[in-house]
Amino acid sequence: MPERRTPLYDIHLRTAARMIQGGGDYMYPLCYTSPIEEHNNTRANVGMQDLSTMGEVDIKGPGAERLVYRLIVNEVRDMEPGQVRYSGMCNQDGGMVDDITVYKFGDEHFMIVTSSGPRKISARWIAEHASGASAYVTDMSGAIALLSLQGPRSKEYLESVLQEAGLENLPFFRFTEARINDSEVLLSRSGYTGELGYELYVPAEEAAALWDHILQSGKEFGLKPYGVEAMQSLRIEKAFPLHGADITEEHTPFHMGLQQWIRFDKRDFIGREALLSVQDLGLDYRWTGLELDSDIPANTGDKIYSIADIATFRERMFSGSEAEDYFDQEIPGMEEIGYVTSSARGHTVGKMLALGHLSTTHSWPGSRVLVRVNGRPRLATVTSAPFFDPQGARMRATGPRKV
Repeated sequence: MPERRTPLYDIHLRTAARMIQGGGDYMYPLCYTSPIEEHNNTRANVGMQDLSTMGEVDIKGPGAERLVYRLIVNEVRDMEPGQVRYSGMCNQDGGMVDDITVYKFGDEHFMIVTSSGPRKISARWIAEHASGASAYVTDMSGAIALLSLQGPRSKEYLESVLQEAGLENLPFFRFTEARINDSEVLLSRSGYTGELGYELYVPAEEAAALWDHILQSGKEFGLKPYGVEAMQSLRIEKAFPLHGADITEEHTPFHMGLQQWIRFDKRDFIGREALLSVQDLGLDYRWTGLELDSDIPANTGDKIYSIADIATFRERMFSGSEAEDYFDQEIPGMEEIGYVTSSARGHTVGKMLALGHLSTTHSWPGSRVLVRVNGRPRLATVTSAPFFDPQGARMRATGPRKV
């Protein structure tokens, strides 16, 4: 498919070190300077990313709440205006069409924000199920740009530029209307990094001017842009799934470890019976965290094996990228027990990390397995995820951390 571009494409083309094609066939900035520097700066100060590749589906009408209620596995009827809620959206077999966030403006007005990869599929799915539901569905994605400001100083920065609305009383997963540099924005306290952060929904035609204004006005707060490579390492440290890599329609919320978002006390939602069956029968595999004994990340799809034996000697490499390095002679077992979905060095935790679908026979913390990285078997240890800030204290913080 031909490449697709966000409203900020021309800015990224001038300032990014490299552009790559990714989810939804969009062109993404891989990085602007160094991915490690961008990762660390977002953890320490403020990072800004263009997330305009995500989809925004507006739902209005007397049947809006009823439609959203049936589409998602989470509850919606107890939401208040100004509240955001995360959920899976499943098919009849319980497979995840998408993982989404729901914004409630009022009893007859909602917005569903979709992932980038299945953006068009998710919008069609919502529209098809709106037939006869007294709800009017509009895909607003092309008219809206999404800027994500993440990091411990993000609140401090935004309070210095907001012309309307304050952040003091805006808790995690809430949103409000605001104005920055005369642009009307929808400001949501949410993000994909595990840090205190905010997402700004802005008219697409005003996105470039707002991006430039934020970069200029944010310098004293250490605000810098970050690309998709830093996004990957940030979200992998937090074990946030990415649709297309980690999630497909073959996986249910149970397999992804997202069962806490399923509300079986709801009488009816798409996929309910199938998910009840999965709950009763149990899982044969689950999405799992791994720490790799490797200097390079695994690739998506790399196979995971059980261990048959580990030799008692170490062999020295004399050529190639691993020259002068030693490696254990691990011998893979005959049993293939899973595959890697995402992998990156966790610059904050200082470890090579991976996420993957792994047989439940080997998915307990401390289990030792082998991952074939670039054709070589590497030891890996199953680890409880998320790898970083497991209690989520940073993204629920009230302001910058005290030194």
